Amino acid sequence: MFGLFKRKTEKEKLTDLYRKKKELAFKASKINRKESDRLEKEANDILIQIDKLKEK
Repeated sequence: MFGLFKRKTEKEKLTDLYRKKKELAFKASKINRKESDRLEKEANDILIQIDKLKEK
């Protein structure tokens, strides 16, 4: 209840985006390998951004 209007931090936003990209990549791996590789690359780039935020 108290966290209802709480804004997400940059790390939380990137973590959610990372999780969504990984799910899409998994689903795409069964159909289109090239699309799956592209999504995995995007997820890896997001993970690098998350690591940079941790260092700060």
